[in-house]
Amino acid sequence: MEYIENLPAMDLMRSEKMTFVQLIIPVESAHPAITYLGQLGLLQFRDLNADKSPFQRTFVNQVKRCAEMSRKLRFFKDQTQKAGLLPPARPASQPDIELEELEIQLAEHEHELIEMNANSEKLRQSYNELLEFKMVLQKASDFLVSNRSHTAAQETELHENVYSSDNYSDTASLLEQEMQPELSNQSGVRFISGIICKSKILQFERMLFRTTRGNMLFHQAVADEEILDPSSNEMVEKIVFVVFFSGEQARSKILKICEAFGANCYPVPEDMTKRRQITREVLSRLSELETTLDVGLRHRDKALTSIGFHLTKWINMVRREKAVYDTLNMLNFDVTKKCLVAEGWCPVFAKTKIQEALQRATMDSNSQVGIIFHVMDAVDSPPTYFRTNRFTNAYQEIVDAYGVAKYQEVNPAVYTIVTFPFLFAVMFGDWGHGICLLLGALVLISKESKLSSQKLGSFMEMLFGGRYVLLLMSIFSIYCGLIYNEFFSVPFHIFGASAYKCRDASCSDAQTVGLIKYSDPYPFGVDPSWRGSRSELPFLNSLKMKMSILLGIAQMNLGIILSYFNARFFNSSLDIKYQFVPQVIFLNSLFGYLSLLIVVKWCTGSQADLYHVMIYMFLSPFEALGDNQLFWGQSVLQVMLLLLALVAVPWMLFPKPFILKRLHTERFQGGTYGLLGTSEVDIYEEPDSARQHHHEEFNFSEVFVHQMIHSIEFVLGAVSNTASYLRLWALSLAHSELSTVFYEKVLLFAWGYDNLITRLIGLTVFAFATTSILLMMETLSAFLHALRLHWVEFQNKFYHGDGYKFKPFSFAALADDED
Repeated sequence: MEYIENLPAMDLMRSEKMTFVQLIIPVESAHPAITYLGQLGLLQFRDLNADKSPFQRTFVNQVKRCAEMSRKLRFFKDQTQKAGLLPPARPASQPDIELEELEIQLAEHEHELIEMNANSEKLRQSYNELLEFKMVLQKASDFLVSNRSHTAAQETELHENVYSSDNYSDTASLLEQEMQPELSNQSGVRFISGIICKSKILQFERMLFRTTRGNMLFHQAVADEEILDPSSNEMVEKIVFVVFFSGEQARSKILKICEAFGANCYPVPEDMTKRRQITREVLSRLSELETTLDVGLRHRDKALTSIGFHLTKWINMVRREKAVYDTLNMLNFDVTKKCLVAEGWCPVFAKTKIQEALQRATMDSNSQVGIIFHVMDAVDSPPTYFRTNRFTNAYQEIVDAYGVAKYQEVNPAVYTIVTFPFLFAVMFGDWGHGICLLLGALVLISKESKLSSQKLGSFMEMLFGGRYVLLLMSIFSIYCGLIYNEFFSVPFHIFGASAYKCRDASCSDAQTVGLIKYSDPYPFGVDPSWRGSRSELPFLNSLKMKMSILLGIAQMNLGIILSYFNARFFNSSLDIKYQFVPQVIFLNSLFGYLSLLIVVKWCTGSQADLYHVMIYMFLSPFEALGDNQLFWGQSVLQVMLLLLALVAVPWMLFPKPFILKRLHTERFQGGTYGLLGTSEVDIYEEPDSARQHHHEEFNFSEVFVHQMIHSIEFVLGAVSNTASYLRLWALSLAHSELSTVFYEKVLLFAWGYDNLITRLIGLTVFAFATTSILLMMETLSAFLHALRLHWVEFQNKFYHGDGYKFKPFSFAALADDED
């Protein structure tokens, strides 16, 4: 025991020791003190104003100002992105400015940009209207010219019909009136020209036809140019239309329909001379507007570029200032003492650094009163903080996804670093596939500095975050693949010749009668001669199934042993005597004994049926084993182990609740009188302080039910968890068989044809199936199953996971939170 106590502490074995501290900060030193603590990032503040709304806090006006500046900076960023301007590679170095000066600059820049955008929108609207007018003039002129030429061709026939009927002017159709100029002028045929979006043209024409009851003529043509929509900033294709109609009532209806569909109508004179004159004027104004718009855009881009040089620095500055004032709002403001009171958690090793930062803040603010820093006692459980690096961080995240460790309890991540990739490799064992994963992991690691500074997608970010997990998974997969002797399901004689040979030269009975052994066993892993033999599947099934049980029992025993270290660290002798000891006895009396039988059977080569031994150990414990006996005294040992397992169940269930009840009764026999407060600190105790004590009543029935659930869960879990580890065997078998199918039924099948194209197709299908199914889907499947084995079968033996993370006030974490 002394040797264990003298061992050096592991960094990840237990969380960092935390201490609860109180700061009394003069008002003039508050802002620089919080700023320095934010740069340090080692103090987690406690909200002492939790009962107040955000609008009732002291520094609410400063927070509003920072929020308003953040809005303006987001506006600048959006405008820069819309303009297509890239942020500068090297932002300009600018001397530090005060927040008030920055606020004035941002207001000026915003006013300037809004004014430029408003002018640009007006000019763009005018430009679009002139551009539409130009296209309407061009297309409408074509309609009018073509109609007049068509009219001249039929003028003679229409003239005869006019004079042969006295009431022609009353009965002539609209088309005939249009084609006869004199008649059109007399009967009042008019037209409306305009332009509309292409997506609305069908509904627009249908509505016009129904409204005028077919008494109209509709012409349309696609506009020569697309027009920029200022609302969506996209190019829109439009259609020029001309509607011929008769009557003032029809005109008003058509205009209302045009307004409803968002069509822009433009007047087009019938006289060709006037049309040409108007077209020249429109073209001239378009040229002037193009020049004006180009100058305006260049001026705006120049303004945005000058802002972009300082935008990143301004965003960080405002973000930090807002975080500082948000933190100041968590402090208690004492008007009488002119100081702020802060409470929070910090690691023990960080106390010196925090005190140095507070001294710098006092010197910078020229305060005559220093900041008081003192350690306090706290009843609340401290937060959990592990110092991780880029290698161990991914494994710690795997554990934290299940639940954050309770303060100072054993951290499963220490063992997960090895056991997680190893259990994955047991299911994924193939050194060919392992090499593919290794290459992918090495690529991610080699581009680590480049990818860490880029914004990745969700899948790529997850893959990059687990690059070191992938590295160990691939290395262990190569190791297990060498044990299984599988390279894309193909065995190789890597470590020497096989120990088996055929009975004759033809080797025709290899898969029927079998091979004969002629030398020592294969030095490492599975003998390649097992591949394709008649006993291949039974042998590999037996090997992997028993290996899965051995690995599962070993990991569950590790979890129970870690519960002992937890209990010993927290000085809980009850958990050692009435939880750890009976759990070890129960698990190893049954499944530890099964593991022993497996090892003995492997070592002796016995043909004993282990299923029969374990079943009749419960059904007939006193019956002779016969041929299933593996060693002398096995029957007596089985009876003793069975009795120990039966005793272990009530040992877990009954003693602990009754002992806890007795201890509680003895502890609080005189508790009704209370304790006299002798410390002056108790008088000034903050109402929301963590020093407040809360006594909970002891509920025996609740404790007993909890212990009963825990005992039943462990007893049933010992069986179900052991069976759950058989997934190692099942997934390993599935991976091996899938790989064999793709190799034999795809690659070898295609290679059987003496055709290059067929072979290339087979190789492509094999590569695609290997990549998509074995390297992606099977990797994900094995990863999830290994995750389940750690979360459920391993961690539930010792890990509570009911703590909370240490979240210090840190400027470095602000950028991650913003993303």
